[in-house]
Amino acid sequence: MIKIDDVIISEQEIYCKSLWLQARGLMFRTKKNLIMEFPSERKVSLHNFFVFYPIHVLVLDENKKIVEIKKNFKPFTFWGSSVKGKYVVEIGRIKL
Repeated sequence: MIKIDDVIISEQEIYCKSLWLQARGLMFRTKKNLIMEFPSERKVSLHNFFVFYPIHVLVLDENKKIVEIKKNFKPFTFWGSSVKGKYVVEIGRIKL
């Protein structure tokens, strides 16, 4: 479950801790939400190849505080965070 300011925005996510799952991410999937956990904080580089819908990306520090947001990350593009994070949340489906 993902909550921001006590508002639930996702009730079910794919949790990706392995390199294989992180590399696959949301490619070739229907609209879902995904959480990646890295061994330590790092700058994040993402591509949105074979993800056929825009997503929002949240970068979280080791305390799970949002340190950067990329809104409307379009299909077939690249993006790199400007700050380090331990977790990345890819939001393809928002519960409102």
